[in-house]
Amino acid sequence: MAYLAYYRAFRPSTFDEVVRQEHIVRILKNQIKSDKIGHAYLFCGPRGTGKTSLAKIFARAINCLDPKDGSPCGKCAVCKALADGANMDIVEIDAASNNGVDEMRDLRDKVQYPPVAGSKKVYIIDEVHMLSPSAFNAVLKTLEEPPSHAVFILATTEPQKIPATILSRCMRFDFKLIPQSDLEKLIKSVFDRTGKEYEDSAVSAIARAGAGSARDSLSIADMCASYTAGKLTYNDVSAVLGAADFESVAKIMRAVLSGDASEALALTEKSLSSGKGVGTLCKDMLSFLNSAAIVKMCKNAREIVNLPDDRYALIQQAADCTDGHGILRATEILSRCEGDMRYALNGAVTLETAVLKSAMPQTDYNIDALISRISALEKKIEEGNFAPSKNFAEVNVPSSEKSELAYVKKSAPSRNIAEREEIKVFDQPSPFDAPQSPSTERRTALNDVRTREQVAAQPERQSAAHGVTQPERGANDYKDAVQPALWENAPANPEQAGSLTDAEKSKVFAGLLRLFRTTRRNAVLFTLCMDLESAFEGDKLILYTQTDAVYKALNREENAKFIREALAELNVYSFEVRFKAASEDKWESAERRLKENFKGIDIDIK
Repeated sequence: MAYLAYYRAFRPSTFDEVVRQEHIVRILKNQIKSDKIGHAYLFCGPRGTGKTSLAKIFARAINCLDPKDGSPCGKCAVCKALADGANMDIVEIDAASNNGVDEMRDLRDKVQYPPVAGSKKVYIIDEVHMLSPSAFNAVLKTLEEPPSHAVFILATTEPQKIPATILSRCMRFDFKLIPQSDLEKLIKSVFDRTGKEYEDSAVSAIARAGAGSARDSLSIADMCASYTAGKLTYNDVSAVLGAADFESVAKIMRAVLSGDASEALALTEKSLSSGKGVGTLCKDMLSFLNSAAIVKMCKNAREIVNLPDDRYALIQQAADCTDGHGILRATEILSRCEGDMRYALNGAVTLETAVLKSAMPQTDYNIDALISRISALEKKIEEGNFAPSKNFAEVNVPSSEKSELAYVKKSAPSRNIAEREEIKVFDQPSPFDAPQSPSTERRTALNDVRTREQVAAQPERQSAAHGVTQPERGANDYKDAVQPALWENAPANPEQAGSLTDAEKSKVFAGLLRLFRTTRRNAVLFTLCMDLESAFEGDKLILYTQTDAVYKALNREENAKFIREALAELNVYSFEVRFKAASEDKWESAERRLKENFKGIDIDIK
């Protein structure tokens, strides 16, 4: 006997053998038991989910003389007759190749002939959406009122292409994709019946590649069974599918998720140069990211992923490099890349560009990229690995910029992390801030507040809070300076500080806002202060607001303390927040407009 492919040899012959689709099986069984057979059915759903197989079972069952629980017995005379390929009581029509109006007219004429062996004559029209509009019109009336012995079963993967006039005349059944667990059971039963040894991880890989289709899964299982005479392993399945080496993909994704763009690009180029297909590599990357998301989010990830321990460990290592936002962002970028490669002339460039973008969140202003970067900084702070450098040997700053760092101390007393936690609420970066290089932040804050010459001429100041003495500085005293964090700057004694000039006072409020945005990146206080009015009464800065909520918020102890420390950086040691009522000019203007618009009417303004 000629060899039959798995999906043909193990096609279900009874309702009980159908994988899932219980909602459809139950309805068809009950119709057979109660003898309430319809005249037209529509089976629609993804490929390989059992539409044609269930149509054949149903066709035999409604003709069977002794059905068993609704399924054909396979032993009676009618079942044996219908098993013969020459029998004309079950007619299968491929609408993809018989989609013309002439074929449907021929069907309309032949449907009048009664069945030969059974009681029903069943027409199974596969891929019915391929019929032309004229063909649909030709069969329309017959489909609505066929002879009592005729039953139509239409099967399609694209029901949206079928005219509404046809849909309204059929009982519609929607088939679902088959879950991976059921596909694994199906594949294992086939291997057990054929005597093929296998690893559970290999069966899981086949089921995942089947993507919810029983036919696709059995076709892949057929190839894998022929690949090796011994026990089927996960590596064998990967070789049959042409997938990239798992360890290579794991290295690429670990570099992507950890932000090592150069390593990710080098590994991608190496994998492509070894002969791996661009589309296959992108698909493997997405599959890896899907597993990484499961490992990151699910408690029972090991059971869901179902991979060997060494491969599961590689996924775990990659998932630990970032948070859920980082994995989501990389998945979205590579998913778009997979679609873009269909129209790209050079798929390798498209894929490598996507890999670079995934590995460089600092170049992306997407909210997921910003959240991922913030999470990475918070993790460093919590672990105690985030501290300012102590000298220029540790900071990559060009020598030409070192002399510009005037408004800093050569050394500053550092506080431990526990002390910094007291003002942690002010240290959260703002998602609205564009990233700036350290040198840009230093120059901007410096040039808008004090010039280097003014700072060099500043007299010695004694810190009241920390007791740190800061002597006068010359031009050569700045070559070893480094910008410390704002909370490490000891405010000067206001009694020893000199008065600011009018030009310096005009820049104080702008410098204060810039400190909120750049040095400390405090989005809350920046938002509260950006609409304030400012003025000086002597050396005292007055901040005016017309909003009662802003007035109360700025006068809270923790916010006032922070503003005081920030203003000390700008040589302002006294400030006050005042509530400013609406201007009387506005009331007068409104009163005047009322009187102009309502002349002759006595208006009493209170």
